[in-house]
Amino acid sequence: MQTCPISHLPVTSKHNWKSIPTGADYVKRLDLIGDNIFHHYVESDHPVTLTNMSIDLVHKVLEESGITDSPLYLLWDMNNIINISYQYKQGVNDIVYRSGLDFKVVVFYNIDDSCRVIIETFAAMAPNTMTVLLRDDYADAMTTLLKYRSGKTEELPEDEEADEEISMKNEFLATIARISWLNMLNQQIFLPPAEDPFYPYFKAIDHMQEDLRAKDEIHEKEMQHLKAENEQKLSQKIIQLNAQVELGKKEIQRFEQEKTALKSRIAAQEMELTRISTAVGEKASSLHMICDQIKSLDIESVAKQKILEMCHSMIETELTEKRLKTELTMGDSEFLSKLQKKHPNLNQRELRVSLMVKLNYDTREIARSIGISTRGMESIRYRMHRKLNLDKHKSIKTYLSELASEVF
Repeated sequence: MQTCPISHLPVTSKHNWKSIPTGADYVKRLDLIGDNIFHHYVESDHPVTLTNMSIDLVHKVLEESGITDSPLYLLWDMNNIINISYQYKQGVNDIVYRSGLDFKVVVFYNIDDSCRVIIETFAAMAPNTMTVLLRDDYADAMTTLLKYRSGKTEELPEDEEADEEISMKNEFLATIARISWLNMLNQQIFLPPAEDPFYPYFKAIDHMQEDLRAKDEIHEKEMQHLKAENEQKLSQKIIQLNAQVELGKKEIQRFEQEKTALKSRIAAQEMELTRISTAVGEKASSLHMICDQIKSLDIESVAKQKILEMCHSMIETELTEKRLKTELTMGDSEFLSKLQKKHPNLNQRELRVSLMVKLNYDTREIARSIGISTRGMESIRYRMHRKLNLDKHKSIKTYLSELASEVF
């Protein structure tokens, strides 16, 4: 274990007694000298600005060291520190005024000129229960701290003028710190007599505090105005949202009604299809019986064959009609709507032909279904080709298949 060369007290240093602030390129460390002296320093190979102050590292050392209800002392090495951020100052204030830690003496040393005023300001605003001192090096800092810990305070030289100047300087720095670091805009500013050489400085602070207070009031009014505006906008948005919800409920109700109506319609259509299928089956059965009876008739064979062919044609037509009606789906209905919307010049027979072409019926089946000859069917396809505005190299079936796959 290491030993302090000045106090000869043991120095406890652990690898986890460190902190790396977010976004920083330095490491803060804390060692324990003896049983209640903390040694704070920064590890860095270049000058740094202290950014974020955290009390977690202090609590970690206290917890792992078993220190409880003991006055604390702090040596603060300022080597390589050239600036202290506003956030860090706020963190120092939290430790001094809110942490509950009883730091009796804090001694800064190795202070760069760029930071000296900041440290002097902190010393000036420290509470009466804490003594803050500035020293040149570690030896001087440790020697001074040990004296204060033993109850021996330094005797100041009896120079009333110098003492008054130091007192006024500290009061000036403390007043600035309370305004800047603690945002105390309503504090009573100490004003020396008007003939005092320090009077203009303190009067300037008094005016600055008034200006900052006025600026703070303006900012507060602006914030209240923005808050009122935002609350009004929020209220309007809530009203719009509630109205949208109600509209959505009505839309859902309407869709449910349409869904119920469609289900009823589908059920009715299914019943109709069942009836048609039954009727077609009965017709086909009757036609088959007629064919059987015709076969048994003693008539001229050519006439008999012609009658039989007519009966078979009627049977095929009925079966084609039955298959067409039972094959129709919701997609086929959407296809017909899409086709009629895009080509309103097509008549009902041409729409029926288009659907049967899409369903892969051949020309003979389509002709029989609509009651025309195969040659007549070719004429219809020719007219449809022109109505659909197709070039001579594109077939009706190809076009209808592409149309069915389009998303509208």
